[in-house]
Amino acid sequence: MARKTLHSDKAPKAIGPYSQAVEVGLGRMVFLSGQTPIDPATGELVQGSVKVQTARVMDNLREVLAAGGLDFSHVVRCGVFLVDMADFAEMNEVYGRYFPGTPPARTTVQVAGLPKGARVEIDCIAVVQPT
Repeated sequence: MARKTLHSDKAPKAIGPYSQAVEVGLGRMVFLSGQTPIDPATGELVQGSVKVQTARVMDNLREVLAAGGLDFSHVVRCGVFLVDMADFAEMNEVYGRYFPGTPPARTTVQVAGLPKGARVEIDCIAVVQPT
């Protein structure tokens, strides 16, 4: 997929595994609903630290991407929802492992609550170039 990161020195630098912006050509767009740390085998919330929960969320997203023949290299934007912004560094550490190349654009916000008491939820948008 042809993707180009955009960067301006006149805007704040990205301070984690995300880009200020990602430009992509026209193609198929796939919008993934937010995933929480639900274990698909049990239907139960994964207990543990935000690191453990973020890994489950990212694994869930990977499986949804795979259902469309995609992987994290196709992701151009993510939205991260945290119940406690104090969890940001730990979430960020795990999240970054899933984007070893050019990371997508991202927004991270604190929310009042998430389904089933989850500490983190992440959604994303993926783009596939036409062949």
